Amino acid sequence: MLELCPVIFPNWDQRFADQLLNDFHLPLKRAIKKLSRGMLSSVGVIIGLASRAPLTMFDEPYLGLDAVARELFYDRLIEDYAEHPRTIVLSTHLIDEVSRILEHVIVIDSGKLILNEDGDAIRGQAYCAVGQAEKVEAFISGQETIDRKPFGGLLSATVLGRLDPERRKKAELLGLELTPVSLQQLIVHLTKQKSDRRAVDFR
Repeated sequence: MLELCPVIFPNWDQRFADQLLNDFHLPLKRAIKKLSRGMLSSVGVIIGLASRAPLTMFDEPYLGLDAVARELFYDRLIEDYAEHPRTIVLSTHLIDEVSRILEHVIVIDSGKLILNEDGDAIRGQAYCAVGQAEKVEAFISGQETIDRKPFGGLLSATVLGRLDPERRKKAELLGLELTPVSLQQLIVHLTKQKSDRRAVDFR
């Protein structure tokens, strides 16, 4: 299979492929049909990276890979992209794992596009305020909240919007804790909202 790649891909880099084969510890003499799920994913990763195609699409390339192998894939992808820029589309459900390498984010929920923005524009788009319920309610009044979690006399509220110095000062005066919301948390909240609306419409 690997011997065919230089014929198929005009930008094929055999030296890079050999390095990746060694990195992922692939048994070169084993038949493809006898490879494990993780090894099959490694083969796809190697071909996808070493092909250096102008457009490369990885569809959940981490299937069967352990945490070490997944981190290796992300590192090699970033390193090679820096030296050989091209369009790489990465379809994944492990959002937090890849959030650091994304330049543009597209979220599709039940066949509908719900998010299509540059990665930098999304980061810092939401935050979480935690503290005494009445103080949190006062702080988030007039703000768009996408999630609320009460526990005892406390409330954790996720707010869609960016924090400016004035709001940070207000939170400090109220004794509230502010934490950033990860890309994965933001997407979960947004898709949950869509699901809740569909449930209401269905009823």
